[in-house]
This record gives sequence, C-alpha cells and structure tokens, in this order.
Amino acid sequence: MVLAVISACYIGTPRSLGSRTVYRTGWKCRIAASFIFAGLSILDIIPAAIWRQKLDSLYLEVLASGTGTLAWLTHSLTLLALYKSPYSFNRGPTILLILALFPIPSLIITLVWHCQTEMGGQQLQPDTIFRLSILCLQLASLLLYVVGYIIPTTSRLDYCSLNDSWQQEPLVTDSGIPAPSWQGVAEDGESWLSCFSYAWMNPLMKRGYLWMLNRPQDVFQLPRQLQANAVCEHFYSCWRKKAALSQEDKETASSTDRSFAKSNLRIDEFSSPAHPCDTQKPVHLLSVLHAAFGLRYYSLGLLKLAGSLLAFSGPLLLNLLVSFMESRQEPLSNGIMYALGLFAGTLLGALLRNQFSYQINKMMLMVRTAVISAIYQKALRVSGSSLAGFTTGEIVNFMSTDTDRLINFCLSFHELWSLPFQFAITLYLLYQQVGIAFLGGLALALLLVPINKVVANRIMENNKEMLKHKDERVKLMTEFLCGMRVIKFYTWEQHFASRVYTCRAKELKSLRAIKYLDAVCVYLWAALPVVVSIVIFITYVLLGHQLSATKVFTALALVGMLILPLNNFPWVLNGILEAKVSLDRVQHFLELTDQDLDAYYSRDGPSDPSSVLEMRRTTFSWSPASKENAESHMPRGSLQLFIQDLVVAKGTLVGVVGKVGCGKSSLLAAITGELSSRGEQVYIWDLEKGFGLATQEPWIQFTSIRENILFGKEYDARFYQEVIEACALSDDLNILPAGDQTEVGENGVTLSGGQKARVALARAVYQDKDLYLLDDPLAAVDADVAKHLMQKCILGILKRKTRILCTHRTEFLEKADILLLMDNGRILKTGTPNEILPLVQAAPQLREMDKTMKDKIPTEYSQEEEVEPEEDEPNDANCLLKREEEKKEGAVAFQVYQAYWLAVGSCLALSILLSLLLMQASRNVSDWWLSHWISSLPRPENASVSNLPALPSSQLLLFSHGGLVSPVFASVPSNGTLDVNFYLTVYGCIAGANSVFTMLRAFLFAYGTIHAAIVIHDRLLKRVMKATVTFFDTTPTGRILNRFSSDLYCVDDSLPFILNIFLANIFGLLGMLVMITYGLPWIGLVLLPLAAIYYSIQRYYRRTSRELKRLYSLTLSPIYTHFSETLTGLSTIRATRATGRFETENQLRLELNQRCRFASNTAMQWLDIRLQMIGVAVVTAIAGIAIIQHQKKMGNPGLVGLALSYALSVTNLLSGLINSFTQTETMMVSVERTEEYATEIPVEPQEELLQVSPDWPSQGHIEFQQVVLAYRPDLPNALDGVTFTIYSGEKVGIVGRTGSGKSTLFLALFRMVELKAGRILLDNIDSHSVGLKALRSKLAIIPQDPFLFSGTIRENLDPRGQHTDADLLQVLEQCHLQAVITEMGGLDCELGERGKSLSVGQRQLVCLARALLTQAKVLCIDEATASVDQKTDRLLQQTIRQRFTDKTVLTIAHRLNTILDSDRVLVMHAGKVAELDSPAVLSQKPDSLFQHLLHSGQQ
Repeated sequence: MVLAVISACYIGTPRSLGSRTVYRTGWKCRIAASFIFAGLSILDIIPAAIWRQKLDSLYLEVLASGTGTLAWLTHSLTLLALYKSPYSFNRGPTILLILALFPIPSLIITLVWHCQTEMGGQQLQPDTIFRLSILCLQLASLLLYVVGYIIPTTSRLDYCSLNDSWQQEPLVTDSGIPAPSWQGVAEDGESWLSCFSYAWMNPLMKRGYLWMLNRPQDVFQLPRQLQANAVCEHFYSCWRKKAALSQEDKETASSTDRSFAKSNLRIDEFSSPAHPCDTQKPVHLLSVLHAAFGLRYYSLGLLKLAGSLLAFSGPLLLNLLVSFMESRQEPLSNGIMYALGLFAGTLLGALLRNQFSYQINKMMLMVRTAVISAIYQKALRVSGSSLAGFTTGEIVNFMSTDTDRLINFCLSFHELWSLPFQFAITLYLLYQQVGIAFLGGLALALLLVPINKVVANRIMENNKEMLKHKDERVKLMTEFLCGMRVIKFYTWEQHFASRVYTCRAKELKSLRAIKYLDAVCVYLWAALPVVVSIVIFITYVLLGHQLSATKVFTALALVGMLILPLNNFPWVLNGILEAKVSLDRVQHFLELTDQDLDAYYSRDGPSDPSSVLEMRRTTFSWSPASKENAESHMPRGSLQLFIQDLVVAKGTLVGVVGKVGCGKSSLLAAITGELSSRGEQVYIWDLEKGFGLATQEPWIQFTSIRENILFGKEYDARFYQEVIEACALSDDLNILPAGDQTEVGENGVTLSGGQKARVALARAVYQDKDLYLLDDPLAAVDADVAKHLMQKCILGILKRKTRILCTHRTEFLEKADILLLMDNGRILKTGTPNEILPLVQAAPQLREMDKTMKDKIPTEYSQEEEVEPEEDEPNDANCLLKREEEKKEGAVAFQVYQAYWLAVGSCLALSILLSLLLMQASRNVSDWWLSHWISSLPRPENASVSNLPALPSSQLLLFSHGGLVSPVFASVPSNGTLDVNFYLTVYGCIAGANSVFTMLRAFLFAYGTIHAAIVIHDRLLKRVMKATVTFFDTTPTGRILNRFSSDLYCVDDSLPFILNIFLANIFGLLGMLVMITYGLPWIGLVLLPLAAIYYSIQRYYRRTSRELKRLYSLTLSPIYTHFSETLTGLSTIRATRATGRFETENQLRLELNQRCRFASNTAMQWLDIRLQMIGVAVVTAIAGIAIIQHQKKMGNPGLVGLALSYALSVTNLLSGLINSFTQTETMMVSVERTEEYATEIPVEPQEELLQVSPDWPSQGHIEFQQVVLAYRPDLPNALDGVTFTIYSGEKVGIVGRTGSGKSTLFLALFRMVELKAGRILLDNIDSHSVGLKALRSKLAIIPQDPFLFSGTIRENLDPRGQHTDADLLQVLEQCHLQAVITEMGGLDCELGERGKSLSVGQRQLVCLARALLTQAKVLCIDEATASVDQKTDRLLQQTIRQRFTDKTVLTIAHRLNTILDSDRVLVMHAGKVAELDSPAVLSQKPDSLFQHLLHSGQQ
C-alpha cells in the first residue's frame, strides 16, 4: 500500500514537450519489469481458487494478491509517466527504487519455506509447482528492475526544472515585465489522472489564492490544440478544401492580391498565403466549421449520453439499497454490490459530466478563435464600397455579440437531442409507477410547451426591441461623449440628457416586459411540479389505487424531472435560432466583395516609361449602391469622380487645389484602390510596395509616438531622427518627459490636431515608399511650421519621391512641378503654378518684410508651431497613459452590495427576502404534510424487490419539490378508513399558498431589479453630465462608454438573472438543511466535516475565479479596440501594405484573452470535480454505514433513503451556490464600476452666487486680472498671471507658439477649467460668481475641431428648436452652404455618423453657422476655417465682420490674413501676454514676435 500511495504522488508529473526523443533502455526495463510483476501477482490467485482447501484462506489470498496487483499497476503507470517527463534524463526518485525492492526479503522467505515444507514429499502437487514458478518469475522481474536502474541514462545539460521544456513565452512580455518562470502550457503532457482531477491547475489556483494573478501573462499558455496559430491553420486549410470543392471546374481566383499578403505575413503565421474569403464563390462558414471541428464535436455527444444515462443509475441503486434494508432475507453480498454500484455509478457519472463540460468549453474556444480571425481577415480585405451600410459598431458586433451566439450553439445542440431523450425515459418510469394516472399530469405539463413557447417568443421580441433601443442610446452616448466639449460650450447638456432619457424610457419599457415575462417563467418553473403532482395523485386515488411512500416520492421526483426538459426546451430552441440569425449575419459579411486589385490596377507597362501613375477615362465612386459608406474616415457624399487623363511622372510634386468638397480626397482614395471604378484600369509603378499616405483626418494608434511612426518597420536611429526633424516634431518630443515613448490616447487624444497631422506625416515618410499621397497636412499648422514642413519634408527628405499634395494653402504650391485644379469630381485644368494659381483666388499678399529682420529675431521663436489646446497636455508625470483600466483587487466591497440594496429600496428588498422565505417554508411544509399523510397509510408487511420503483435521477432527488422526507408520524395508528379528501384538501391549500408566495416573490423581484436599474443609470448619467472637461480628456471614451453599455446591460439584465438563482439556492439550501436535520439529526456528523472542506475549497476557488474573470474582461476590450482602430485606419493599413502585421497583432490579443477565458472555465471544472468527489465520498460513506447498521439490525430504511437522497442534493446545491455566488460577485463588479463613476469622478461647480440680468453681458467688455490656471495640480501653469482688457465691440486676434496658452484663454473664459488665482470680469461682473449655464449660454464659440452629431442639419444647428427655418437658411447662405444642403435634401437631410456626408471644410462651415445663430455679445473663434479654401475663407471673414459689427470677437489664427484687419493683436508666450497692440504697430516694431510671424507667412 505504501508503494501504491507514494507512486500515485508522481503520476501527475508533467511531460517533457520540447526535448527530442531519446531511447532510454533502463527505463524500459523497469517499466516492463513492473507490469510483469503486477501480472504475476494476479496469477497467484489461480492455485488458491482451483486447489482451495479453506474458504477463509481464499479470501486472504484474494485480498493480498489483489492489493499487490493494484500497487504494482500504480507503480508501473507512475514509471510510464516519469519516462515521458524530464525525470527520464536521470534515474528518477530514489524512494521508488527502495519501495520496489521491499518485497525481495518476503519473496525469498516464502520461496525457502515452500522448499522446506513441500519439497520433502515424493510427488510435487500442481499448485506447489505453480506457486514456485510464480515466485521465481517475480524474483527475476525484480532483478530486471534493478538492472534497469543501474543502466546509465542520457545526461541533459539544460535540465533545470519540470517546466524548462514547456513552451515558454518570451522572457520579456509586451509590457516589458519579465514573464513568471513557473508558467507553462496548460494540460499538454499531463497524465490521465492529472487531466481528470485538474491537478495541473493547482499552481495557478494557488497563485490566485495568494493574490498573485495580476496580469494576463500570469496564466498558463493555451494547450497546443487551442493556440490561435494551430486553430487558424486547421480552419483555413478546411476553408481552402471547401473552396476547391465548390469550384471544381473553375480555377480558384484570388480577389486580393496575394503578393501583398506575402510581403507582410510572418513565416510562422499561416502555412499558405491563401486566406478565407479569397475565393469568388462564397463558402459557407457552417460547412467549414463542420469540416474543421465536426467529428470531435459529435463524439462529445457520447460523453453526454453516458452522463445522462448514469444520472438515472444513482437513484435506481439507491432504491435497491433501501429495499435491501427493508428486506431481511437478501444476502449481504447484494448490499455490498449495491453500495459499490452506487459508488461506481456516481463517480463515473460525475467524471463523464465534468469532462463533457470541459471538452465542450475547449470546443467553444476553438470555434471562437476561428470565427473572430475570419471576421478580422475579411475586414482587412473587403472593398471600401462593399462596406457601405455598415457602421464600425455593427462590424465590431459581428466579432462580439454574433460570435458569442455562434459559440453558444455548441451547448444548445447537444441539449436539443438529450432533453427529449431524458423526457422519454422519465415518462416511461412514471408510467411504471402510477400507470395511466400519469396522463392527467402529463397533459397539464404539456400545456407548458405552448405557454413557454409564447412566453419565450415574447421575451425574444422584447429583447430585440430592447437591444435596438440600447444601441440607439449607446450611439447617442458615444456622440454625447465625443462632442462633450461642444455640448458644454453651448450648454446643451439638458437637451442631450433628455434625448438619452427618451431612449432609456423605450429601453426600460422592453426591459419591464422581459422581466415580468421572466417572472411568469419563474412562477411556472417553481409552482408547476406541485400542481402536476396533485393532479396525478388525485387521478391515481380516484382510479381506486392506494398510495404508498415509494410511489409518492418516486412520482414526485419524476414530475420534477419532467418539468426540467419542458421548461428548458423553448430556450434551447431560441438559442439555436439566435445562432442561426448570427450565422447568417456573419455569412453575409464574409460574402461581401473583396478589394479586387488585379482588376482595379493594370499589370501592363505604362504608356510613358517615366510615369509613376496613369489614370485614363475612368469613373470612380464611393459606393455603387450610392449609399453612404460608413467605413472610411474620409468625407464623401454622392460625389462621383471622373478622370479623363492623368499622368504623373517619377519624382514630381503635384499640387491638387479646388474649393471645399470638390473631390481632392476622393482622388487620393481612387489612387489607393478604396473606390469602385468603371472604365480603364489604373497603372501604378511598383504597386506591391504600396503608398505613403497621410489622410486629412490623421489616424493615430493607441500606442507610443515612436511605435506610431515606425508602424512595424525596424528602428533606424539616423533615418528616424531625420524624419522627426523634417516633420517638425523635435520640439514637441523635447517638451514630453518620456519623449517619443509617450503613449498617445485613443485616437491620439493627448495630441493636438497639428501634432496628430505631423505624427501621421512622419509615419508616412518613415515607411520610405516611392509614391506619397498627402491630404492637406498643412491645414492644422501655423505658417512657420507649414513652411518648415514644406521645405524640410515635402521638398526636403521627400524630394526624390513622387508626391501628390492636396491643400488650400496655395502660397506653398509655387514650387510644385504641376498643379491640378479640381471641381465637382473632375480635373478642370492641369498646368504649372503660374498658370493655375491666378485662377485660384488667393488671399491678399502679406506685407513684404525687410529680409534683415529675420536675422534679428531671437532663436527661441524661430520654430513657431500650430495651435494646440493645452488641456491635451501629457496626462501624468511620465507622460504614459495607462494602457489598461485599473483592475480592482480582491472581493467586491460591502459598500457595493449596500449601494445595490439602496438602489432596489430597503422596504422592497426586505419584502423580496420575506416572500422568498415564505415560498421555501410553504414548499417544505407541503413535503412534511405529504410524508405525514403517507405515514398514516397501512403498510404491507412484505415488500418484494420486484415491486420497488426505479427512481429517476439524482437531479430529481436533488431539486425535486418533494424529496424523500422522514416519516415523522410513523407512530400514528392507521384507522383503516382514511379521510383522503381531508389530506388532499390540506395538501392543495398548502400548495396554493406556495403558488401565491412564488408569484409574489417572482414579481416583487422583477420590480425591484428594474427599480435598481433606473436608479443606477440616472445617477450615473447625471454625474457624467456634470463631470469636468479634464475628466473627459484623461479618460478614454471607450472606458466611459463601457459603463453605459456593457456594465448597464449587466445591471439591467444579467445581474438580476444570476442574483435570482443565487437567492433561490441560498433559501433552497436552508430549507434542505432544516428538513435533513429534522428527520435525521445524526447526519450532522457527516455534514460538519463536509462543511469545513467545502468552505476551504470554495474560498480557494472564489479568489482565483474572481481574478481570472477580471483578467478576462481586461483582455477583452483590447481585441475590440484594436478591431475598431483597424476599421478606422483601414485605408492607411492597406495603402502601407501592413495587413499581415495587423492580423498577427489581432491573433496575439485574441490568444491572450483566450488564455484567461480557458483558465477561468477550467477553474470552474476544477471546483466541480472536487465537489462531486465530496458527494461521492458522502454517498459511499452513508451506504457503508447503512450496511453496517443493517447487519447490527438497527437500520431504518426510510432514514437511510432520506440521508442518501439529501446527501446527493446538498452537494449539487452547494456547487450551484458557489457558481451563482461567484457569478453574482462578478456581475457586482459592474455595479462597482458604475458606482465608482456615479460617486467619485470630479464635477464642475454647480453653485450660482450671483443672479445676472437676461441681457448680460450687454457691452461685451472682457478683463483678465492676474489669471493663473493649471489643468491639473501636477502640471505647470498654462496661464501664468495673464492681465489684459478687451473693450466692447473690439476685434482681437490671438497668436503665439504651441503651449503659449491661446486656447486656454477660451477655456478660462468659459470656465471649462477653474482658475487657480486671479479673476475674469465680463461687463465688470466676476465670471466665477455666475452660474455655469448662465455664463456659457451668453458666450459663443466656434471650436477648432468641427464636431457634428448624427441627425439632420436642423438638429445640428438648433437642437433646442429656438429658431425659424428662415433663420437657419439665412445662416447657411451666409456660410456658403445653402447650395450643398439643398442638393442633399434641405434642412431635414441626415448627416450620418459625426457628419460623415460632409467634407471636413463643410463641417467647419456648419459649426460657424451654429455660432452665427447665437445672439451672444462675445464670439470666440478657434481657427475655425483651417480646412476651407481661401476664397471661401475671405467671404466668411466678411460675413463675421458684418454679423458681429457691434460684438466683441476673439480669433485664434493660423492664417494671419484672417486677423490683419483686427483692432488689436494679442501675442501669447509661455502662458503670459507678450504683446498687445494693433497689427500695424506690431508689424513695424523691431524684434516683435508678430513681425516674425508675418515674415514666416509671407515666405
């Protein structure tokens, strides 16, 4: 036994995966010797059995030989496990050799004794010869074992630890933190014992228990078969086979240029460059999944079948055991057989059901990897025009919601066939019990099916409706958050909040319907077993039969089993239908047309050998269906582009000019292949190399500045430095403490518009392409920086490249080789700058400056940069944004539960708990009454085994509404004629009361949780609306949105569902414990140690499970963020030929998330198997005790049956309790997160110290007095003692270098950031004493970033509906937009997501129109016309001067011509006022900053 126990400890040794195969003879000798010895031990029984003398000695022989065989078999398996582990490189543990040699002395003594006692006779008996032979063979096998140990083994130099040969992660992970050395590959190489018991999870569980699971890298690597590379390779090979089959006669045609992919795919990424969706003929996703995973998936059905059958074996054997105890004639061997059968059945059933869950979870992970990868790859290859009609959110939904529904089908399908199977068996057993009486109950139960179907359908309809309203609300919130600054400037908070509340009200209407229908389901689930059982018993009694205990409790159990499939089946069907809908949606996406670059681009040579680009007689459009395309981030409308003849020679600089919306950006998109074309093909020289693309709206990734610029290329220090210098980024990087390692936020949130444009330009330059497409990179920068970019970058570092530059800054195009003048999608004229520029009405030329002035200008001002809103300065001291959201540690705080309790309402919460208590109490009382009734019946003296019923399943005994209950009134004498009516009436009344309490509990709970959802959302929205601008600048939008989408969905729907189950489990457990201890007080002796073990296991599990689930949530967001980022920057990724790298990045993120999900799922199975083993141990122990009691003639069959049935029930219920509690805790994290925002985020001051008159400020007089302002306490002052006065009706221009505090002046004026010191007077009233709403509503601003909301032009100009149509049309006319808007459909035309149907310049004009509508006395303009051509700009300036003649106007300018006619110019430097005077005076003043700016603009 010692040998067996010690050997078993080594069976779970992990295998050595990485080492090469070495033939180790010594180990093979030892393994062979052990197996031979085990076989010889069992042979030793044969002589005792054939030539037996005494029965007693036979039992001893069998026991001894059986023990020996088991011990040596265990030892053999251990050696086999060690042989496949790193131990095989030496001789293994010495203790095993010592134990293996223990039998040698006893074998020698036995051999000598046989020789002495039996060799003296004349003739040897056959049994003696047999025994001697076995002894000799056993000694020989031990000798072979020793020889095997002595044979030298292969040394292994790198042998350090068991995990050395496991597949390791890189020593330094992405985050730069060394990976833990203990970690290895999950499950692979483990022994079968370790796999069944999940012993390989123990190190991870321990780390979780010790709070050491802090990063996703702390969990195991995935098993080889689950790793993304392996799954994708297998999936894509199946895809290619299916594609080949579907095109037998037709050659497979790639719709994506394979050579592009080849240049980017890493060698280990895929076995072949072919990708799914590359074929023209659609391949069905379901058929590919079937081919890839079908066989394995269907084989899991065998596990499900065996598990379901074994579920019936437990109660069957339990019943036989109880009948054995009732009968005094059955032999003891029968009882032992029943007990062993009970042990084996429950053990095997538990193992099979557990393994089914584990394997199905693995299957779901594989399907998830395959589907997500396929969707991501498709998104990279689909043509721009095919994506028409899809928003980014919808495509991300394919990857999230639809994929989740698809993988849930894996569970639903096996339920689909197993539920009817269980139903059929249960019906048959019920018929065996009560004959045709079961038909009455069955009819009632079958009524459930249509009722449940109707309820389920209504729930599904309402769910769709709710999700639709939820999507609307989240979309609205997205715009609300993205445009928060505009909303605060215009004081539109109340208007937008009311829009959100309107959406929320519709969502809540559907939610109420869902919750109340859910309550009906809960009621049916809980009350129906009682009603059905009453109907069956009444029918049975009326048919003239007499009830007995076995019949009553078996029937009750079977009724419970009937309800389970009937209730679940509609939900399983709905799950399958949902999966079908999602499959169709994903299939539709996968069938979209890919970019067919072979058809788009010409492979023939150019007509002119020197040309890089040729386009002839081709029409391009954004969407063949003339729908608005939501994918690309470039502006588009219904504009079509027609190019008659365009040839660009190598190395030339081509300028593209034209008014706003004439098709400049579309021309560049046509060159990169993003548009659909009709006509001749486009020729590009060296197409495979791709393009250097800088888009009009810069696309910035959520990573460091350096990573953004390198964009996957290797770091070349010299060239990198040249690029930084050329793109005027040196000064910006010097300001940041972390330099180019500074992480920029989501969409580059921590950079100004100009910085984003220059980082995007630097990225394009660093890619070192031959053809550069530059879409207005000069728009967002000042004259000096624009000049620098032109000289050092476009005409400098790129001088040998071909460049196509779109811009409105015509003063920089004089050195272009050729200019294209565009209008309405056509090239009007092509020529030299001298020919074209006079046609473009340029700005008035600036005053010539004396060249000598330049030399006198101080060097510190020579690098003038663009306007930058200083609130977007680095977020913290080291300039590194937190890439990940803070992960809360440990258990959910008590305050979170308290917050939810208060959200429900204390009285309501107490009512819910009381109704739960009454429901459970009435259920238990009905069980007690039934047992009392049965105990009053006369008992037959002899019950034969054949009449005993077969109980159905442990499940039923577990959850059955009426379990076996101790007949407490057994002593009540039978009076022969029982009043059946009396018992039935009382039983019916109790059941009726139970029904009422159940209904009360279900509807109270639904009402309470809806109330909580309303309270939590309203508190959250109110707080976020009042939050400071700094909060929005430092928090990624996605993080805030998460609170309003997934966290609120959890509070609305998921949390109530799980909490309901958790509360039901708690009260069910209390009820069961009360009934068990009431009927059998001594069972407490078993329950006490069980409770101790249970407590320790659940504590161990809960800590780890909680951390793993948090890590899973933490790694999920980056997958969706990366996907959204990819969709936003699709044109850049494809133009630079970086699709392969992005696929790899997606795979890495997915793998990290899958690791956490796999670990979390496996932890649940780890817990489940341990709880099942506790249950098996308890059942076996009680059975053993029962047999002992039976032998001692002190057993009570009823009590034994009760104990056994409840032992099973309690264990399963405890398992459910842990799972539901852990899930409740996980869901409570959502409440924790919403509470964090609802109570902790900083809010703007709401007090109003002074009431002002409605016409204030009537003069528009502004005075800054020693104003000091910092964005956050840890940042330097953005304004440092600013003092100046602006008089009523004055027009003032504001200029200055980056970080000088220009935009900050506006933020201080609007109180977007509170002052540290000083004050601002408006008409001599301190702005701090005026309420925020009153202050902001009296000022007008045109912000630098043109932000529009989805909706109509009317809603964007006048959301509160305060102006007439005539007013709106008038301002549109003044902003030169009326023609465009009329063409689009007038004031009620939809603008699309963020105004996508307008170009950037047109959006700026809409924002200007918005400001023109206000009657404010003070107007602030933050460079509102940067993306507008100069002719329109001049007209707009004229409009502003006319409309705001008597009003005060402050203008921050990049183009100095916009402020040359100002009354005064304010020059800011380092947060202080440097100069303030008229433009004429400052321009004549020697060494003035303003003069230097003028000179730069002229140059």
